[in-house]
Amino acid sequence: MHNRQYWETLLQRQAFCDYAIIDGKRYVARSANTYGVINPATDTALAEVTACQTEDIDIAVQSARQAFSSGIWSERPLQERKAVLLKLSALILEHREELALLESASMGKPVLDAYNIDIPGAAHVIAWYAESIDKIYDEVAPTRPGTLATITREPIGVVAAIVPWNFPLDIAAWKIGPALAAGNSVILKPSENAPFTAIRLAELALEAGLPAGVLNVVTGLGVDAGAALGKHRDVDVITFTGSTTVGKAFMTYAGESNLKQVWLECGGKSANIIFADCKDLDLAAEKAAFGICFNQGEVCSANSRLLVERAIYPQFMAKLLDKLSDWQPDHPLNPDAKMGAMVSAAHKEKVQRFIQAALDDGGILRAGGASLTIEQVANYIQPTVIEVAGENISLWRDEVFGPVLAVMVFDDESEAIALANNHIYALAASVWTDDLNQAHRVARKLHAGTVSINTVDALDVTVPFGGNRQSGFGRDLSLHAFDKFTQLKTTWIELR
Repeated sequence: MHNRQYWETLLQRQAFCDYAIIDGKRYVARSANTYGVINPATDTALAEVTACQTEDIDIAVQSARQAFSSGIWSERPLQERKAVLLKLSALILEHREELALLESASMGKPVLDAYNIDIPGAAHVIAWYAESIDKIYDEVAPTRPGTLATITREPIGVVAAIVPWNFPLDIAAWKIGPALAAGNSVILKPSENAPFTAIRLAELALEAGLPAGVLNVVTGLGVDAGAALGKHRDVDVITFTGSTTVGKAFMTYAGESNLKQVWLECGGKSANIIFADCKDLDLAAEKAAFGICFNQGEVCSANSRLLVERAIYPQFMAKLLDKLSDWQPDHPLNPDAKMGAMVSAAHKEKVQRFIQAALDDGGILRAGGASLTIEQVANYIQPTVIEVAGENISLWRDEVFGPVLAVMVFDDESEAIALANNHIYALAASVWTDDLNQAHRVARKLHAGTVSINTVDALDVTVPFGGNRQSGFGRDLSLHAFDKFTQLKTTWIELR
């Protein structure tokens, strides 16, 4: 059923939203400014989308604040909130094909990855938080006789969620799921590269029964709409996933405005450590290829630094290069595609500059290294492996956000840990070993928000996701996400 022609037919029929959603209605920026969204697999325009400016953000924030203060959602019984969010989850699944197509067309990922992974994943996260809200209890403190002290969680107010283009709907669900479940009003600002599923998400939320103003979606450029949210004095919380540079800007905006809470999930350069006692090198090689190629390598936690113990280096590299042959890019609507197009021509050029700089710095090209033209469009990059000459080259230091793997050899455990930890990012890491003691020992010593043992990039809604150092300090997913969107209140009663 889901062959190339099927998706092409749907694409021809698909309408692309060119508006924002504010106060339950379609909204066009007062300036009438727009920006173009391009399909990177075809280099053709999908839509000219309204570009919200500061005055439009003011209207969105006012709408969200009024909705929150009215209590129409913030004071709604938990079972009713739960029912609305479960309905939203079901609607996401009902519109699975449309949402998958919107994701693929706007940012280039294989449409079946969006269909099979991203869209059901987003629905699952919304449902999980819906089911969680009536299972979290407040506290009573052990105070002296004659007193009662309760510790309660309350919604904070207006939450601005700024999400990236690599997993537009998934990460939106990570943010709005707990924020809405907790009773907040949310302003969702999608990336200008991939705004469509966020707009449809807001429309589906209204259909599910979410009151107007509780979820607004503002489209526009980050320097305009995103910055206006960061600087707004009536936004209580910023939750942001994106680059470290922009994350730092949001910290500055908070200090210059109302000292709003800022929760950041920023860049990554995850280390994947292969020890010699790993018994299944075939699986390790398969997962290493997946860890750098999935979603075209456009993943903040991608395992983009590979460290291999010298004793197994030739054997492992041969296996890895063989596995990478299965990850050649293809048109994203082809059902067999495992990698699609890079998000834009500009981003493809940026990735190629990283490759060339690594080779200029003495790196040895072991695979790939070139862009590809598919159906007259050159926005594709081969899976690329480069043995780097040291830690100071940009390919080892900087987040590339593409299918480019930097490789180094190590001689012992302490060197592997030092190489992995000597970095500004600390988002994730993977360790391959069949020595249980070594697995525990190394995991404890690695600076990372998540350490995956004998797999890569382990992720589930039940566990927190986020990093340390310049990868940020916010945590998405799990019950811990409620910490970002609630505030604690102590109520002390002197009994008499």
